[in-house]
Amino acid sequence: MPESQKVRVLIVDDIAETRENIRKLLQFEGDVEVVGAARTGREAIDLAQETKPDVVIMDINMPDMDGIAATEAIRRKVPFTQIVILSVQGDPNYMRRAMMAGARDFLTKPPMIDELNSAIRRAGLMAQEERSKLASMNAQVTAAGMPSLTRMTVNRGKIIVVYSPKGGTGCTTIATNLAISLHNEDTRVALVDGNLQFGDVAVFLNEQGKNTILDLAPRTDELDAEIIEEVMVRHPTSGLNILAAPIRPEQAEKVTGEQFGKVLEFLREIYSYIIVDTSSYLTDVVLSALDIADVIILVTTQDIPAIKNSKSFLSLADAIGIQRMRILFVMNRYDKRIAITPEKVGESLKQEIVAALPLDDKIVLNSVNRGVPFILDNKSQPIGRSLLGLAELVRERIAKLETLQTTEMAK
Repeated sequence: MPESQKVRVLIVDDIAETRENIRKLLQFEGDVEVVGAARTGREAIDLAQETKPDVVIMDINMPDMDGIAATEAIRRKVPFTQIVILSVQGDPNYMRRAMMAGARDFLTKPPMIDELNSAIRRAGLMAQEERSKLASMNAQVTAAGMPSLTRMTVNRGKIIVVYSPKGGTGCTTIATNLAISLHNEDTRVALVDGNLQFGDVAVFLNEQGKNTILDLAPRTDELDAEIIEEVMVRHPTSGLNILAAPIRPEQAEKVTGEQFGKVLEFLREIYSYIIVDTSSYLTDVVLSALDIADVIILVTTQDIPAIKNSKSFLSLADAIGIQRMRILFVMNRYDKRIAITPEKVGESLKQEIVAALPLDDKIVLNSVNRGVPFILDNKSQPIGRSLLGLAELVRERIAKLETLQTTEMAK
């Protein structure tokens, strides 16, 4: 197998015999290459930066720094590297802490060879996917210029992207209700479906318009307000304008990231806010939206996979220069009975959760099935008040960014 296709592994354990045993277990695997071994957490961090492994096999108990702290540091410095934690204890609390720190897997010591190989290959595949995403985002940043506060223009419409690296967290629900919350007679809002394969924005608003993004993509170099008005679907109840996703999944390939970005940029000239719903996968379309967004609403829930993926995205954002100020971290479906609180998650991920939208399956599911966003008839309910609060947070963050921009330009 070519060297470039092998899973590069770094072994971290304070016991020399354990390091050697793991190395021996892996030496007969043709698709795995051990690129180094570390005795301490700090040494692991330095070696990870030097060797840039795909996978780190990490002991949880070490003398200078535990494996969880080392995992967090490595994931921050080398975002694509995946960590497999080894522990003599199968304590669920350890597992939860490890996953929140960014670990990919958790195995009990000593691991069975088949179990270890399987975990390494799963993590290696994830690392290769993360490498590709990082390369793609870096290429876009290079082409478009590093995102910065100076890219915001005070008098142009603001692009707000609702994104979660984990599917099923409620991005479409948040995007549709937020768009309606921000829309009024003096503040026009466009709601754009950036999930081009399986977008549901139109369905959530009970609209079945024949026009979609496909009507604009081929004409990005000749857009004008009249063309936009012809294609946008108007929601009669709220007055919101919707740019729907293609009707069939295979049609998504007809829209490039560059075309999607150009459409969003033109919408700035017409609307005060452009709310973009996205898929969890970082397609070229989603990347283009994230790159030009003024504010990114990052959505998580209380389950560990969603929190772990949010951690990975924040590391990726740091690596490619997306300022944390541009990110509003939101917890959806918050259930006070669950011990994983917004405060704990925010502290662990070093990004404050600014809003927690309460769990209310009855109201939300009923609104989705009716195609009537809950903000239209449940404003006084906790879920409605929380969503209105999020809309106010969006306005405040944009105002703060504009103030920073003005100060920066005056220097």
